[in-house]
Amino acid sequence: MLNQDTIASFEIDHTRLRPGLYISRLDHFGLAMMTTLDLRFVSPNSELEQPLSPAALHTIEHLGAIYLRNYTPERLNVVYFGPMGCRTGCYTVMYGSHKVEHYVPLFVGMADFILSWNDKIPGATREGCGNYRDHNLLAAKAAMYKWRNVLESRDLDYDQFHYPT
Repeated sequence: MLNQDTIASFEIDHTRLRPGLYISRLDHFGLAMMTTLDLRFVSPNSELEQPLSPAALHTIEHLGAIYLRNYTPERLNVVYFGPMGCRTGCYTVMYGSHKVEHYVPLFVGMADFILSWNDKIPGATREGCGNYRDHNLLAAKAAMYKWRNVLESRDLDYDQFHYPT
């Protein structure tokens, strides 16, 4: 019998999950495949690391969406980019299926885009955003700096591309 009080992402051991880039789901819709990516910026439930502030995550959402939907060859495959409620990362839904390592250059590029941003936050106006005053570019950059280093690290003591089992 199906347990209706849980979903697959609740079954991941969040006490062992670390920053990285993970494939969360692969879903078929007719002939189309959708890949849900877990962009985990900070360790969940960490005693040493707090979740991102709502303002930092909001800024990552705005700038990440601009980058992914406007500045990349993959822009036509981006279905969704948005924050996790736990404030430890974002989800990205893409058309198609690839190995998670295929996406590393895309998200290193996104981190670099956010790190280099020195202007007003796109869409952060009363007309363009439901909470336009709640942004923190400096905190968003700090999170992207750490996460970018994780994506490019070759000396990790865990697998940054596969959920812990």
